[in-house]
Amino acid sequence: MKSILAVFLLLISTIALAQPNVPKDYFQNPLDVPLVLSGTFGELRSNHFHSGLDIKTQQRQGLDVVASAKGYVSRINIQHYGYGKALYVQHPNGYTTVYAHLKKFSPEIEAYVKKRQYANETYEIELFPEANELQVEANELIAFSGNTGGSGGPHLHFEIRDGSQRPMNPKLFGIEINDNRAPIIDGLYAYPLDADAHINNSRERQKINLIPLEDGSYIANEIDACGNIGFGVSSVDQQDGAPNRNGVYQIEAELNGDRVFTLPFKRFSFAESRHLNQLIDYEYYSKNKKRIQKLFVENGNPLSLYEDVVNKGELYIQDSLNYNYTIKVSDFAGNERIIRVPIQGMQRNDIPPKKEEKTDYFAQANQPFAAEANGMDIYIPKGSLYKDTYLDIEFGEDKVKVHNDHTPLHTNITIGFDVSGYSAEEKEKLFIARLGYNDRPNYSSTYKKVNRFTTRTRTFGEYTLASDVTSPKIWPTNFNDGQWISNNSTLQVKISDDLSGIKSYRATVNGKFILMEYEYKNNTLTHDFSDGVVTETENELKIIVTDNVGNSNIYEATFFRKNS
Repeated sequence: MKSILAVFLLLISTIALAQPNVPKDYFQNPLDVPLVLSGTFGELRSNHFHSGLDIKTQQRQGLDVVASAKGYVSRINIQHYGYGKALYVQHPNGYTTVYAHLKKFSPEIEAYVKKRQYANETYEIELFPEANELQVEANELIAFSGNTGGSGGPHLHFEIRDGSQRPMNPKLFGIEINDNRAPIIDGLYAYPLDADAHINNSRERQKINLIPLEDGSYIANEIDACGNIGFGVSSVDQQDGAPNRNGVYQIEAELNGDRVFTLPFKRFSFAESRHLNQLIDYEYYSKNKKRIQKLFVENGNPLSLYEDVVNKGELYIQDSLNYNYTIKVSDFAGNERIIRVPIQGMQRNDIPPKKEEKTDYFAQANQPFAAEANGMDIYIPKGSLYKDTYLDIEFGEDKVKVHNDHTPLHTNITIGFDVSGYSAEEKEKLFIARLGYNDRPNYSSTYKKVNRFTTRTRTFGEYTLASDVTSPKIWPTNFNDGQWISNNSTLQVKISDDLSGIKSYRATVNGKFILMEYEYKNNTLTHDFSDGVVTETENELKIIVTDNVGNSNIYEATFFRKNS
């Protein structure tokens, strides 16, 4: 009886660990439309995990967004990029919900924000209302869906965060998405993990052939291997009603029936999100644009997502022994794909060692690294690299090659240039650029001292000095100089810069600041006349746009408007 009780208690504790104790009926859908997703929680994105659900808004903007539960607006953040217009609602139970890429806020919240934007004369703003200022009830209108910030199309980004502001999977809280389709397996890969290991007569990564079976599972061709090896799988999920290839919920692995690895997407912290670059095969992704999730944990990988990991998920394969490795990829609705991999332990002694590209520059992950030549210098701080790396560095006459973008960086490195040979006038227009497609210079934030310019970056590549002497362009799109525009609800202009990029803009009418919203995806500045700051019949518009090296352009026009 005691042994049965012990097993029961162990089972209960395991279930409690696997499923966070969260309220199931507390939060409701933030949109009054069928919930169809373009992005899932934990989905693998560039350098980060997706922190919420991307809910489709029927390819349009302006849908009512309601508070998912009672609470108060604790934060409002408006930025050109990232989340665009975003609301944060704090709830009495300690959780926070987030609503992002909004078009605009509800009238009360919009008035609250506009008052402070005009007081500070800025579009981008971050506000933290007091608990008694903007209280909301469950299902109360708080905003309208949009496409602001880094959104690739109209949708609502929705998050639920715990008391430590860690994003959690909203599906854990009972947010239901129709899903009757099993995940899709795009590929299985095997990795020799030490110098003596080999797989199928090779010490390199191997793509494993999979044979589909009638029940939807896969069986791999038997592989022969020896030493420490690991596996990786490329997989996506599709929910009902959408073709989007979204992230899966969970990947599990067993060796001879014993669990050795579990990766569920339940909760993570923003501080660890960039360690996604250790979860995936980053080099393979950078070359092939396909993400392979490793089913083993690299040294120094602190991700809290992992569960039930035995021996870091690595498999020690011994000569002459047989093994059965099973992978289960599942979505939150319980649809799953099974992959079975038979392994034959076979020691081979005739395989050449794995080739290692050695250079004159060797950087240790736990030590700082520095190099300089020809008036250029590189500094890589401790912890910026995920592992010890031979770096491909070439100092040219006017540019420096800093390794390649197949290697990820966790924190910023610094690249510096001696500019003592330039005049003061030339330095004003100079900036550090990363060379892109066809060697086009792309602006990298440049910090200027008298004779030394530096940039901090988390991207390897080629860097050089570039000069921008051309001012930004400004042109109207829904009015002309001297025109009556009484029927216009907005005032719109386009702005662009050919090289260093837009840094700032400012608009006034009759000398008074007006708010203009910048949409970088279509280079548009928009003023909404409903702000009520344009009250005269004859109006002198002035817009100043400045690029990242200080070139400015001024656009001036007169427009006429009847005001009731």
